[in-house]
Amino acid sequence: MRDRKLLVTEMGRVSKEEYRNLPDSGVVVVLDNIRSAHNVGSAFRSSDAFGVDKVCVCGISAVPPSAEIHKTAIGAEEAVPWEYFGKTLDALKRLREEGYTLVAVEQTVHSIKLGDFRPEAGKKYALVFGNEVSGVDQEAVDFCDFSLEIPQKGSKHSLNVAVSVGVVLWAVTSGV
Repeated sequence: MRDRKLLVTEMGRVSKEEYRNLPDSGVVVVLDNIRSAHNVGSAFRSSDAFGVDKVCVCGISAVPPSAEIHKTAIGAEEAVPWEYFGKTLDALKRLREEGYTLVAVEQTVHSIKLGDFRPEAGKKYALVFGNEVSGVDQEAVDFCDFSLEIPQKGSKHSLNVAVSVGVVLWAVTSGV
């Protein structure tokens, strides 16, 4: 039997306006000083794909509108709500006040392997993704409730931040 790719009209996608009316997922993405606007755009695109409630863009990270963000986000930056914070710690303080559990996606002494993490039903999570070179700032790691680590086998010990966003969002939103 031959398979056929679905047409865009068959995929049941929501409009940008409908996206904002989706039920809350309880997941927020925090971008901690992401250098590349293309990585920011990719984070928006993955956030859209997995139904994230909001993206907090912090520090030196590029913000919409931006041609570079739009190139990889392909419009997701217009659907997913976002907010800019000059300092990542300010975003984390606000999210904690709003009842989010703060999670640094980082390799730390006590990080939990992503495959061992099971999100608790009804709990809200803010996932903090760090700079392409230095990762999540230590001050932000210290303020978070715990760290999640993506297990890896290669020699580089890291993934591109945009790839990390997709991997972690898939795991957290699918309950794997």
